Amino acid sequence: MKEIPSIQNIDLIGKKVLIRVDHNVVKKGKIIDPYRIEASLATIKLILEKGGKPILMSHVGRPKDKKTGEIIRDAKTSVEPIVEYLNIKLQKKFKIAFENTVDFSKNSVFAELENNSIDGVYLPNTRWFDGEEDKGAEAERFAEKLAQFADIFVNDAFGSWQPHATTYLITKYLPSYAGLLMLKEIENLKKVLEPKRPFVAIVAGSKFDTKIGPLTALLQAADYLVIGGVIYNAYLCAKYGIKIKGVGDDDIQAAQSFVELAAQYPEKLIELPVIVESDLLEETEGNFRSHNIHDLALGTELNFVLDVDPVSFADEKIKSIFKNASTFFTNAVMGFTPNFAEGSKALYALISENTKAEKLFGGGDTLQEFKTLLPTVYNDALEDNKYYFFTGGGTILKAIKEGTPFGLEPLKAMIK
Repeated sequence: MKEIPSIQNIDLIGKKVLIRVDHNVVKKGKIIDPYRIEASLATIKLILEKGGKPILMSHVGRPKDKKTGEIIRDAKTSVEPIVEYLNIKLQKKFKIAFENTVDFSKNSVFAELENNSIDGVYLPNTRWFDGEEDKGAEAERFAEKLAQFADIFVNDAFGSWQPHATTYLITKYLPSYAGLLMLKEIENLKKVLEPKRPFVAIVAGSKFDTKIGPLTALLQAADYLVIGGVIYNAYLCAKYGIKIKGVGDDDIQAAQSFVELAAQYPEKLIELPVIVESDLLEETEGNFRSHNIHDLALGTELNFVLDVDPVSFADEKIKSIFKNASTFFTNAVMGFTPNFAEGSKALYALISENTKAEKLFGGGDTLQEFKTLLPTVYNDALEDNKYYFFTGGGTILKAIKEGTPFGLEPLKAMIK
């Protein structure tokens, strides 16, 4: 493995440490699931213990209006709930810099950090700044200004793989190191890229064209692949010549090439045999029904297909494959949440029955659904070393597509 510069190996006494974390856990002003915050605490504690002065930054949501380009700065995408959580959890005093502005003028909060009146600073949502996602001079200026506040940069945001100002360009201006979470994520990613076999991968999603790369890589690398969500609907349309409401021609076209590829690996792609059709996007009695995919005639037109029937996971062949697996990678919510959840529940339960396998889960939606549907199993899994929950599902899929984490631009920049 390539040598990754680690925060563990440097002197931090009195140093101001700018830390990029992935605390994107706030929706409409409330923390939905603090798992990503919890996962980053080891790095924050280490920096404090080594005498460093932490300055945290994270993106929260998508405050930019796609149509107008205007950045909406309000409580819905503020870091304030995160800071409140940190202060309670760590029993420390972190303050938000710039308050509700994005002014880079002198700020009293940094003076308080300097004289030890507070333990740390949290910058406003990085996406409140024009330069964060910009590709040009504005991004360079933003990164350079950020660097003025610190002596060292630490990237602990494995889930934030896009090469933005706060994950990528900042490395040009400060000595850069990996945090403990970053190192832990990369170490566990090896279990996906170099799995114990048999290896079962389960992936779901809403757009086939964004998943075709990782799906192709997994079809070739895994012993078995299960797909769900809209990408499974597109696959069924392409393979069986049926029509499903809401599945566009572009997705079917993308799925067609995947169907042809899957035909080269006839035993690998595991089709879930029973799907749930609904007339409505809500679960209303009498408006949904189950179909076995092998009973659907060519040209059949279905309304919305919103879940996989749990009986699919009672299929003896599928049960045997899951029982004998040595590694699972799961980035999948099988149904249209929150109304159609039985398929996901059956999937997670079946995986949990295999107590010997490595079970790696990725994606915020996947973790949230697991926690909601099977809270006792989820809480037990947090203490079980056979489970690992990645903080970034998209990052894992990109690394799977490339066969390595070292193609991720923020990681390449840090190592360079």
